[in-house]
Amino acid sequence: MKGTLYIVSTPIGNLEDITLRALRILKEVDLIAAEDTRHSLKLLTHFNIRKPLVSYWGEKEKVKAEETLQRLKDGQSVALISDAGTPGISDPGTVLIGKAIEGGIRVVPVPGPSAVITALSLSGFPTEEFTFCGFLPAKETQRRKLLERISLEQRTLVFYEAPHRILETVADMAEIMGERAVVVIRELTKLHEEVFRGTVSVVLDSLEHSTIAGEYVVILEGRPEKGALHFDDALKEVRELMRKGLGRKEAAKKIGEEYGFSKKELYDRSLEG
Repeated sequence: MKGTLYIVSTPIGNLEDITLRALRILKEVDLIAAEDTRHSLKLLTHFNIRKPLVSYWGEKEKVKAEETLQRLKDGQSVALISDAGTPGISDPGTVLIGKAIEGGIRVVPVPGPSAVITALSLSGFPTEEFTFCGFLPAKETQRRKLLERISLEQRTLVFYEAPHRILETVADMAEIMGERAVVVIRELTKLHEEVFRGTVSVVLDSLEHSTIAGEYVVILEGRPEKGALHFDDALKEVRELMRKGLGRKEAAKKIGEEYGFSKKELYDRSLEG
């Protein structure tokens, strides 16, 4: 009989956020597959859990996934955990989960902490629909290109960012996305949790005068609804349609009619750079 793979969410900061079910599963399984065993050992030791550990971090993930899959096929139960939050959500784990599904292994989620959901609940922004972008590209050109591609998205946008790139990323957002509302959260659920709210430029200024450390979640307001669209945003839409293959004249006409701006002015301005 095949074993069971449990996808177990672990705290993103505060250890008290772990669920009773997660603790029970971690104590009952035959093996714990951890992103980084050294990191997870701190959590397990805190709750007096002693189980065999295997690391699947980085380049080890594909190899270790095969080894772990074999143990599941042999009837062992395995708990999959990441360093923090839910495995597979901007974290390793998808390789093993995918192979387990392909192999007919029972996969059971054990829900719990997730930084993206926690941050959204704190943001005050609309959450009926949102777009989770995970970590932005490390290279500036790729990061800016992605931001330009999603700049017309009307849904709330959520990103993760590292401390050494947070200022550059928010500065790029200010330039590419315009003066939208943004919430930046540092060290979510941890002792030094800090929340920055305001327009992008205001938050950027606050960040520049703060201690840059820890992990960040950025929640950005989606593009304004029709009727509240700024001319520069409409111009951006014209250029986006052109990028997708529509002619300049047709793009200016479509956006002008849709948002009530001058088709001629949109056309003329689209010729500038």
